[in-house]
Amino acid sequence: MKVQFAPINIPLERRLQTAAVLQWVLSFLLLGQLCCGLFVILLYKNYWFLYVPYLTWLYFDWKTPDSGGRRFDWIRNWTVWKYFREYFPMQELFPGFTAYLHTLPYWFRCPFFREYLMSSGAVSVSKQCVSHVLSKKKGGNISVIVLGGAEESLVAHPGSFTLFVSQRKGFIKMALTHGAYLVPVFSFGENELFKQVNNPEGSWLRAVQEKLYQKMGFTLPLFHARGVFQYSFGLMPYRKPIFTVVGHPIPVQQNLHPTPEQIDELHQTYLEELRKLFEKHKRKYGISEQETLIFK
Repeated sequence: MKVQFAPINIPLERRLQTAAVLQWVLSFLLLGQLCCGLFVILLYKNYWFLYVPYLTWLYFDWKTPDSGGRRFDWIRNWTVWKYFREYFPMQELFPGFTAYLHTLPYWFRCPFFREYLMSSGAVSVSKQCVSHVLSKKKGGNISVIVLGGAEESLVAHPGSFTLFVSQRKGFIKMALTHGAYLVPVFSFGENELFKQVNNPEGSWLRAVQEKLYQKMGFTLPLFHARGVFQYSFGLMPYRKPIFTVVGHPIPVQQNLHPTPEQIDELHQTYLEELRKLFEKHKRKYGISEQETLIFK
């Protein structure tokens, strides 16, 4: 394989953007494990004056990820995130609102890493946490939920538009219970950031990945893209633009005890609006007329 190296005379701005994304990749892949390893070392070396206070802190703080988290604006405003956004580039949405990114509760069980994760504004995707976010009396909060999750990551190949949303109805029930508007959102270009090892349904790799998901609640897509100093291989995402389009909010009448039929009806409305959003914008972002969303 011929390796295509990056030019030497790349502007400093672009190098800083690459460095910002590299730290994110390393944090995503390694920081949780390193934090858990550090905690094990503290236990093994019997640094009780460090781990006893922290365990005491964990005891009283364990449910914080389920009750709105603990964000720190000074961390969210680090310059590194500015360069991170400009790498692709991407733009921030909904100024004036407080957005909460809901993620797997698993990550908040990692010592030390949970503190860093919450400081960025991430919270648990548990029912309790979503309810907490949507219960703000004066409004202004946005719950951001990536519906497809681990299952969808296994089909996230370039050019793929398969969404695992057909059986995802918990967020519909939460919207009805709180009378929260549903906002369909789709990002063009996300699946172009990485390539993934071929894993068709029925292959041994797909079987292992699905078994891991069933047992652990997460899985490991084998992705690859470019490197830091060359463009041929590595774990850095490709420098591709991401276009996020936002549909019209779907009004939801509060219903504390929605029936399955009411949930199904609103779920179908959401899927229809999501498909309309995709069809409206796909040609603008280079998607052929024949392509459409596939719901699983």
